[in-house]
Amino acid sequence: MQTAIMPRRNTSNSIEFSWDPLAQLSDPSPGYIAIMHFSELQLLSSNNVREFYVSVNGEPWHPNVFTPKYLYGGATYNSLPSRKSHYNVSIIVAPNSTLPPIINALEVFSVIPTTIIGTYSRDVSAMVAIKAKYKVLKNWMGDPCVPNNMVWDTLTCDYATASPPRVRSINMSSTRLSGDISSSFASLENVQYLNLSNNNLTGSIPDALSELKSLTVLDLSGNQLSGSIPSGLLKRIQDGSLNLRYDNNADLCTNGDSCQPAKIKSKLIIKIVVPVIVVVVVAMALIFFFLRRKRQGSMNNSVKPQNDPTASYASGSGVYGDGSVRLESRRFTYEELKMITNNFERVLGRGGFGYVYDGFLKVGTQVAVKLRSQSSNQGVKEFLAEAHILTRIHHKNLVSMIGYCNDGEYMALVYEYMSEGTLQEHIEGRKSIKGSLPWRQRLRIALESAQGLEYLHKGCNPPLIHRDVKATNILLNAKLEARIADFGLSKAFSSESDTYVSTNTLVGTPGYVDPEYQATMQPTAKSDVYSFGVVLLELITGKPAILRGAEPTSIIQWARKRMARGNIESVVDARSMQGIYDVNSVWKVADIALKCTSYASTQRPAMTDVVAQLEECVELEEGHATGDVNVGFHTTGSGDNPTLSYGSYGGDCQSTDKSQSSTAFDIEQNAERVFAMPMGPVAR
Repeated sequence: MQTAIMPRRNTSNSIEFSWDPLAQLSDPSPGYIAIMHFSELQLLSSNNVREFYVSVNGEPWHPNVFTPKYLYGGATYNSLPSRKSHYNVSIIVAPNSTLPPIINALEVFSVIPTTIIGTYSRDVSAMVAIKAKYKVLKNWMGDPCVPNNMVWDTLTCDYATASPPRVRSINMSSTRLSGDISSSFASLENVQYLNLSNNNLTGSIPDALSELKSLTVLDLSGNQLSGSIPSGLLKRIQDGSLNLRYDNNADLCTNGDSCQPAKIKSKLIIKIVVPVIVVVVVAMALIFFFLRRKRQGSMNNSVKPQNDPTASYASGSGVYGDGSVRLESRRFTYEELKMITNNFERVLGRGGFGYVYDGFLKVGTQVAVKLRSQSSNQGVKEFLAEAHILTRIHHKNLVSMIGYCNDGEYMALVYEYMSEGTLQEHIEGRKSIKGSLPWRQRLRIALESAQGLEYLHKGCNPPLIHRDVKATNILLNAKLEARIADFGLSKAFSSESDTYVSTNTLVGTPGYVDPEYQATMQPTAKSDVYSFGVVLLELITGKPAILRGAEPTSIIQWARKRMARGNIESVVDARSMQGIYDVNSVWKVADIALKCTSYASTQRPAMTDVVAQLEECVELEEGHATGDVNVGFHTTGSGDNPTLSYGSYGGDCQSTDKSQSSTAFDIEQNAERVFAMPMGPVAR
């Protein structure tokens, strides 16, 4: 859908092509369904219009004129199968049109003949309801049991001579089902085998399942079901007519009516156990309190400087700024840092704050020591800001602070050690980093980084704006798990209604800074979204935020220009990814990146939305890796519509970049013939 054909200039005002289906005489199909796809790929000026008619064998295909919308996918199709010896298709320019006609894609479907009548209607209704509830993305289209060589995945059916097919078994084990058990399963009267094991199903077991007289095996093991097993099912277990598997459901009561008495019996145990636990906990708390006071006293005595703006933090009695947050991480002296780093022997990296050194605590834990340089532009204020933030945020995708040092003129932060360095080092393929990042791993890093930023924006109180999101501030541990780092420039905003903070100084890194922030000097959560969009483009392309050359170019401009041509292969990091990726997941991430880097912040998604979309991309890629071609497959219409239709789909596919010129998409010039065209997914 990202390419199209049109008549060659100055030759014709129509597109003509023909097809002879009877060239293959053995074709048994009683007819064909054709679908034509149209999408306007040029941003037309106010005095230009593209309108056209479609005819087949001289007869109008549709009574109305077609006017394709800009970057919207529209489709038209015949609702009844047609079989003729010859088809001649004409796409003819309308009288009021100033531009020639186009067509983006054409699909022809062969109707499969069958003498079998459709599946029993009640079974169909039940399966459609189950599909909708659990959002099944397998080949669950059309009739569940007909034709018998195209039965829905996970189903088996019974076929009788004089009656409609019936659903006999369903195996939806390990298919990521969530929520409660659909009551629609109870409408499948002839089902004999139902396997819903190893999912994330919650709630109680429906009583209605007891009414399925044909059911002989019901497997509900490995879920999170609760409540009691219905008495009807228990009776069938006892008489041997049903094999029920329910293990690994921790909250499921297996004794039917005896569940409540079991709870009563447990009260006596609770009355005995709880006081014992309370006594033990109080004793342990007292021991911990005295040991901690003793340790803090020895640490405070080792600090020589008296003029220390963070001295009150170490004891746990001081507060930060407005008196809202205590700083309680471990405090180190400068001499201790020298011992930890072996006199600052090994440099891990360097940033605006200063050098980062490798070190080991006495217990053997490897750490990273970030020592402020005397010439650093970041001073006491930034040091205190980062130390303050790191003591109150805790998330698996944010770097953890172990302690700090504020000893006279020496300031340092002690972090957990991230053995695989920065994301930037991996993207650049530096020799010190082993191997290259495959696309699947890049997706995981993108998702984990997004989750860290989402926590800053939504999980902190007050929420935080990082203000310096970039590839060098995303660190990787030995398992290549991502952590957001470097919070020295972070700022808090108070609420959802006040999502920006006023500053007097523009901060951030060239190539990553939100242009709206540059203009207003008011960073918002969407400023982080913009910077993260740049990181996504770096992950896709393997290129830096600013491409060096005679004229430095933003990676955003570089990527937009190439992606507009509909060829994602010209954008991806071929050196590292080596063609091993699902093209749909790459397209989706690229689309997310371009939305994140929209000029206007109102057109950018929130980090919560970015996380949700990246999770979908991970599912697409995992489906590609496991060979599941049904993952992420979507249809664009329904052949059940009795009338011919021309409608739009993909409602979020409008371009958010209003600055694109009318030549943003290259249109293939073609001399009245149709040929195979490279195609990406429909613009979303």
